[in-house]
Amino acid sequence: MTAGAERPLLFLDVDGPLIPIGGGPPKDSEGHAARAEATGAWDEMSNPLLSRLNPMHGARLTTLGCELVWASTWMADANEEVAPRIGLPGLPVIDLPEGDEAQLTPGLHWKTKALVAWAAGRPFLWVDDEISDVDRGWVATNHPGHPLLHRVDSRVGLSEPDFAAIERWLATHALSNQEIV
Repeated sequence: MTAGAERPLLFLDVDGPLIPIGGGPPKDSEGHAARAEATGAWDEMSNPLLSRLNPMHGARLTTLGCELVWASTWMADANEEVAPRIGLPGLPVIDLPEGDEAQLTPGLHWKTKALVAWAAGRPFLWVDDEISDVDRGWVATNHPGHPLLHRVDSRVGLSEPDFAAIERWLATHALSNQEIV
């Protein structure tokens, strides 16, 4: 990458990508339930979905070489309740719009404009379970470059094919930003 190039941003949703909405807890390589440890004020009694976090995701996400950013309704709670359970440090949190602030455009996800504004021209990936073609079209028109808007199956959460798609995009992004000597 060029000397002035910044790492791509990876905007990360929690519900769906990290906490699958269907099924049970993730399995380890031997098929046993892999459980994230309770660490904060919330526990599985107050939010049983926390048991669905895959404790291996944090290490995998940090090796991608992106600047990870929470883009979730969990807001700062993601740093307190999700990050420690999957081995992530505290991450920046996008201040997402509420109510009328969301400036809804028909079919456009309410996060889309906020993510593009936060990116401020930087390359980015957005991993969410609610991305649509309307979002892809709007981002293509309103953001320079070629960002990746990657929709995750909310019933499964982040899986190997999702990581492969992210890694392919990152490899392509790195090649397109190399200096020509």
